[in-house]
Amino acid sequence: MTTEPSVRARMAGTSLIVQLSGDIDYLTASFFQDRLLEKIALGRQRVVLDLDAVPFCDSAGLNVLVHAWQQAKQTGAVLVLACAPQKLQRMLRMTGIDTLMPVYGTVAEAGLVDGNGA
Repeated sequence: MTTEPSVRARMAGTSLIVQLSGDIDYLTASFFQDRLLEKIALGRQRVVLDLDAVPFCDSAGLNVLVHAWQQAKQTGAVLVLACAPQKLQRMLRMTGIDTLMPVYGTVAEAGLVDGNGA
């Protein structure tokens, strides 16, 4: 049984913490992409994607993450990942996506880098 996809955001200092829940796959990619672009448009300096509640991510999901990173970069924001499950961390390493978006163990670590408070 999979979790219903959801995207929740909260402000923390100069960061926007975005918690993603559910599978990010070809069935949910447009849902996540639309909501992530809405959140990035809020204009925070740092966007932290909390992936702790993402049990599965396929290539369409990886594309969503890369697209969000590109949008954030265009707005001058930094997008980083936090709490990625082991399987997702492995996919990020294998595809080289972790070189675009740093992956942190906790949301606090991701938000505190470069002096930004979370």
